[in-house]
Amino acid sequence: MSIATEAGAAKTGGAGTPDVSAVAAPGGRLRRDAVGVPHIVFFVLAAAAPLTAVVGASPAAFAFGNGAGVAGTYLLVGALYLLFSVGFTTMNRFVGSAGGFYPFIAHGLGKPVGVGGALIALATYNAIDIAVYGLFGFFMADIAAQSGIAVPWWAFAGALGLAVYVCGVRKIEFSGKLLGICMLAEIAILLVLDLAIVAAGIGGGGVAGGAVPEGLTIVPFTPSAIFADGLGIGLVFVVASFIGFEATVIFGEEARNPKRTIPVATYVAVIVVACFYAFSTWAITQYYGPSAIAAVSAEHTATLFFDASDALLGPSVTLVMNVLLITSLFACALSFHNTINRYFFAIGREGLAWTGLAATHRDHQSPHVAGKVQTGLALGAVALFALTGLDPFAIVFAWMSTFASIGILVIQILVSLAVLGFFRADSRGVGLWHRLVAPALAMLGLGICLILVISNVELVSGSDSMIVAGFPLIIAAIGLAGAGIALRLRHRRPAVYQSIGRAFEEVA
Repeated sequence: MSIATEAGAAKTGGAGTPDVSAVAAPGGRLRRDAVGVPHIVFFVLAAAAPLTAVVGASPAAFAFGNGAGVAGTYLLVGALYLLFSVGFTTMNRFVGSAGGFYPFIAHGLGKPVGVGGALIALATYNAIDIAVYGLFGFFMADIAAQSGIAVPWWAFAGALGLAVYVCGVRKIEFSGKLLGICMLAEIAILLVLDLAIVAAGIGGGGVAGGAVPEGLTIVPFTPSAIFADGLGIGLVFVVASFIGFEATVIFGEEARNPKRTIPVATYVAVIVVACFYAFSTWAITQYYGPSAIAAVSAEHTATLFFDASDALLGPSVTLVMNVLLITSLFACALSFHNTINRYFFAIGREGLAWTGLAATHRDHQSPHVAGKVQTGLALGAVALFALTGLDPFAIVFAWMSTFASIGILVIQILVSLAVLGFFRADSRGVGLWHRLVAPALAMLGLGICLILVISNVELVSGSDSMIVAGFPLIIAAIGLAGAGIALRLRHRRPAVYQSIGRAFEEVA
């Protein structure tokens, strides 16, 4: 497939507006009107990995954070992200592309900051993808070892990478449907456990060795529980569980009626994630009792939900839950693979990187070249970690997910600032709440969360390494490098500089 040359990229349209067709590769268009609200919600839920987040993250939040108040904390963070969604979905009516948040930042804060944000986003999403590879390899190697088969974790991680690439190169609808199946299965298994706990509570408790010992209560949603000691640490784990919901804007070019689809999908995704997480963590709190959940979680962090499943539903259902935990990781990896591909596609189309990244598959119209690059980077990182003998859970997963948690908060804060900047000179008929109040409140809340994550980075990562402590500085350096690239383009390739953030044109 032919690719636009630098000479072609230098063409401009009328009124000084870059000719986007000159920047993009001929035929390098994503599928139009391909996905609706359900598909996009499935992508978001897959990225959030509800089974992995609930089973993997909430026990640590119980143990080290605000104990019984964790369920209410999920609703608190959900409210924060609804505030955040108000601003960026409003701006999405005027600006949007396969580059996700990058065009938002470029339009609201300037092109240098936009490119800096793009690089931070790419580093962040690749980090979380590599983290998932490490966790998948760790679990699969452990399962194989229990069966008496010795297979290194990196072999499973490599197989995951190849499977994800094969699925990702297909039409976007294929991934949406596949993720839908995975999401419905993992949500269903958790709901079965949740409802079994509720049934035990309604029946008076006292079954399965003392299930629901304190009866069904609303304690986890009371202010005294939510704002108890440890809220700051609890917030760190809860916020990390929401990573990926912002992916709705990534699929703006492939969505049917994006002006409506993206906002609806965003609000639905945030509400579903927040309510589902809150309900599941409320239920497990009832099972062990609000007064005991913190202590039990500290002692049984890895098996908190599985122990409850064994007691109430039996080992067979617990086995299914373990299997679905693996498919949850596959779905998460596939979702982030599609997200990263579209970031690469966007920067390739605008000439910020190799324009070959803007090529799309002849039959599926997927960014297959970007998919190869992303897969190569992920598997290269896996190989590097394997060759250096680093632990796939304690290092690969823990370190990379910590890096991603910091990076995504930085991006979200920049987007909130960008909304304020975008509407500052021209309100474009948008009300005060949507263009100022909501994004300002979201920026304040996200700033507090970022401070908490950085302050507790040793606890979140499980490491006192100087490398981990330096993650905030590394992310800042990546952002500055992106800004430097943009400034260099302004002098050396002004036409490309002018096209930054405009691959999907602003709509009046």
